[in-house]
Order: sequence, then C-alpha cells, then structure tokens
Amino acid sequence: MKTVTIVGTGMGPGTVTAEGLRAIESADVLLGAPRMLADYAYLNKTSVAAYTAEKIRPVLAEHGNGNYAVLVSGDTGFYSAAAALCRELEGCEVRVLPGISSLNYFCARLGRTWQDTALVSCHGRNGSLVDTVRRSAATFALTGGNIPDLADALCRAGFGGLTARVGERLGMEEERILSMSVEQLKEENFDSLAVLLIENPAPDDRTRCGIPDGEFVRGKVPMTKAEIRAITMSKLGIRPGDVCWDVGCGTGSVTVEMALAAYKGRVYGVDKNEEAVALTEQNAAAFHLGNVNAICGGAPEALRDLPTPDAVFIGGSGGRMDAVFDIILDKNPRARIVVNAIALESVQAALAAFAAHGMEPELVQVGVSAAKAVAGLHMMMAQNPIFIISGGGSHE
Repeated sequence: MKTVTIVGTGMGPGTVTAEGLRAIESADVLLGAPRMLADYAYLNKTSVAAYTAEKIRPVLAEHGNGNYAVLVSGDTGFYSAAAALCRELEGCEVRVLPGISSLNYFCARLGRTWQDTALVSCHGRNGSLVDTVRRSAATFALTGGNIPDLADALCRAGFGGLTARVGERLGMEEERILSMSVEQLKEENFDSLAVLLIENPAPDDRTRCGIPDGEFVRGKVPMTKAEIRAITMSKLGIRPGDVCWDVGCGTGSVTVEMALAAYKGRVYGVDKNEEAVALTEQNAAAFHLGNVNAICGGAPEALRDLPTPDAVFIGGSGGRMDAVFDIILDKNPRARIVVNAIALESVQAALAAFAAHGMEPELVQVGVSAAKAVAGLHMMMAQNPIFIISGGGSHE
C-alpha cells in the first residue's frame, strides 16, 4: 500500500511543524517543487520535482509501495495543491498535515491578529482585490509579481491613500517587510514571493439599492432615477458572483448598483456614447468599485465578445431589441432580463422580443412624484412614467 503524506512546510524549514518534519524524515521518497526539496537535501533521500497528481502518479508507479511525502508551501488548507491531490490520488492512503500559512506568519510578524481579515488570492486567479478592500477593514492578498498592477487598480478606485504592508520572501534569509501607501506600491519592484495586507479604516460592505441621484456624477446623458433603479434591481435578482450587463448604461447608475450587488462577479456597462462611458467609469471610481468594465460600442455588436451574463439590464438598445435578446439568450438561455422603457414603441419592441424568444414577461408601470418646495408649500412634481418589463432566469 502506498502511503502519501501531504506536508504543509510553512515558510520553510524553520517553520515546519514537528509532526511535518517527522513525516519528511520517515518518507522513502520526497516530492514537491525544487525550492522546497532543496531545503531537505541534507536528508539524502530520493527526491522528485513533482507536485501535481499528473506528475506524481508515474513516480508512485515506478517506486512501488512505501511512504511518500509531498511538500507544499504554507498551509495545506490555504490555496494549496493539497485539495486536488486528495481527490486525484486514488488507490493511495493519503493523509494531510497542516502547516503555517503566509497569512498567520505575516500577521504574527506584524504583531496583529487576523480574524478580522478578508482573504483573496491574486496569484493566477481573478480575485477582486478592489472590492474586497472596499468591503473589509483588513484584506490579505496572495500575489505573484503583480503588486504594481494591483496597486494601480486600487488607485483607480480611489484607494491610493490606504496603508499597505508587503511581506516579501517570508521565512527566508532575505525576508523583507515594508509599509507604505498603496500609491507608493506602484513605483516599487517586488519579488514574486510576496503577500500584501491592506487596511481600510472606513470599509463599506453595504449592498445599496436606490442610491440617491445626487451621489452620482452627472452629465448630459440619461440616468435611471433612484426609485426606478430600486425596482429594477429587485427584478434583476442579482447574486454576489453574477456576471451582469448594463446595455445603454448612460451615467452608470445601474452599473454601480449591479456592481455593489455582484461584488464577487463582474459588470459590463456598454454605451455607444463616449461621454456615457466616461461617466460610468467616474461613478465606478467614486463608489470604489473594481469589478466594472465600461465599454464604448453599440448594441448588439459590442455585446458579442462579452462573458456569458447571468443578469442583463437594457436601458437602451438602439432600436435593435430583438438582436440584443438573440445574443443574450444564445449565451445563456436562463439569463434574467429587465428592460426599462419610456416610449410605447420601446415597450412594444420589448414585449415582442420576449415573445419571440418564448418568454412570458412581467410588465409594470411606475409613476414617481417627488415633493418640491414652492413658496413655502410642497408640490408633488411627477417624473416620466416608466415601464419595467422583466423575464427569464429565476429568483430561486
């Protein structure tokens, strides 16, 4: 019987646990990345540079029964190869020994606890650092030689003044721990073996709906008003990880609320008007959002290369409603679609597009009046009535 022990080696030989070291010392064959195997060369054991199941299986077949130790950095439960190995090493007795993660090591070196810290990996992953920082008092990120790029994204979202701490080559002789502003990170060069901790003294984890119109940067392009936005968002039923489209995004007010709701996902605001795209970008930055892509282009052409949507808001289709529906539903037949319209012709086009695609929409008309002070009295001033047509998807 082959026994495979997956050992979390911490930050290096000085931080491996006693149990982990015993497993390494008793193994017949050591496997892992060359950097980790080099730390245990003094044991004079058979060592093979392999740390994926695909490369480990032939080694197990060649060496037969015995004890194998697979060395993984940090802790086995923190963005580690251990999970995949446990699933894929069939026919072996697999056990896992945890190690010290870069998170708890780094926080200990800083003299702080980490139970209040949000975790994100930006090392070969699409983790949204900006939106995690917006929502969290402290954010820890694994990086991979991309700290200046991460800093640039944070600065564009208005977080350049936050304090960042960098841990470089932790646990090694050349370990460095630095503290500086996020803005300063853009000008520094860091090793690929680096982690990042960012503190935000004013986190905001609200999922806001019907944000007051006055909080948005305004221009000469249309904007969906607060009360209509609130109802529209309720019809969209957005989940945190959704991919969303805002077609005809205007000032980006719906884009912003979509991005706040889909804080683990991505929002694509599309408009043929360059001013609208610029306003959408400004408003995304004003609300510290990092999960928004503003795209200048007309529908449906600008939609063809976008990722598959879960929820789509159509504020304007350029008279090509049916073609827009074709692209949405070709990508995802279960996409949730909400159309806002003022003109009766636009309502008719939306209803026809839903019907042509075998969908029975819900149609509501919303009339909003707001009080305005006039000569010491309050008069109700009516906005244009809006039709909200929604269908598809599921709220389950």
